[in-house]
Amino acid sequence: MPAENEARRSHRRRQRRKWVSYLLLTVGAFIVLFPIYMTIVNSLLPADLIARRPPSLFPFHPEWSTYATAWSKGHLGIYLRNSAIETAIITVGQLTTAILSAYAFAFLDFPGKRVIFIVFLSTMMIPFEVTLVTNLSTISRLGWYNTFQGLTVPFLATGFGTFLLRQAFLQIPRDLREAASLDGYGNLRFMARVAVPLARPTVAALGVFSFLGAWNQYLWPLVVTGDNNAIRTVQIGLKQLQATQINQIDVTLAGTLIATAPMLILLIIFQKQLIRGLTAGAVK
Repeated sequence: MPAENEARRSHRRRQRRKWVSYLLLTVGAFIVLFPIYMTIVNSLLPADLIARRPPSLFPFHPEWSTYATAWSKGHLGIYLRNSAIETAIITVGQLTTAILSAYAFAFLDFPGKRVIFIVFLSTMMIPFEVTLVTNLSTISRLGWYNTFQGLTVPFLATGFGTFLLRQAFLQIPRDLREAASLDGYGNLRFMARVAVPLARPTVAALGVFSFLGAWNQYLWPLVVTGDNNAIRTVQIGLKQLQATQINQIDVTLAGTLIATAPMLILLIIFQKQLIRGLTAGAVK
């Protein structure tokens, strides 16, 4: 009997801890998601009702036309296309350069390897604003001003991506590399068929980070595109929409949600890979 009573008490304690955890997670999710919910609500309300106090928590008569207005008045189709092209180029470029450099630092031996890797890491401590003027001058001299090359080339390599994938590659046993060498696998073949598939969660996580960073860029596209709306990205388009629709904040909020939709879709699709990539190596 004492053992059974102790087991029941232990079970009740576990149940209480579980419910407390669920409660805290629910509160945290509410705090995070409530601003997004209110953005959706306000985008469907007339502009004069958005500033009403107390605020409306549900659009009883939603005005879906605000999304059509945001799309047409803000020229979001062109801006979304430009952002998609820019983001795709940067994401593919960063994944390619990060995989190649990380593999070299993880598996190859060459003079100055440690020093070069430290230099790679040091680039993570340099704010982008420090190199803004130099990059802009270089892009102008190359004739890439107002082009997709100017938008993307400065971001095709990332020290963070190299570090992240190097740590993932270092978890691959050396014996596996030696066995692959005996089977006739060269470096490129081993990297493509063994190393990258084993590090797939980390590669996916880096892809998500690269996508989000490229999609949310504002300062560099604003500087390097000038007044050429044919090249400008969606973040600049939102700023222009806000300036032209001063008295229609609902239209601006609708445009913001349209621009945010690709990021939300990406996170929903790759959430498992993102979590696995961030926790890789945490459990032996």
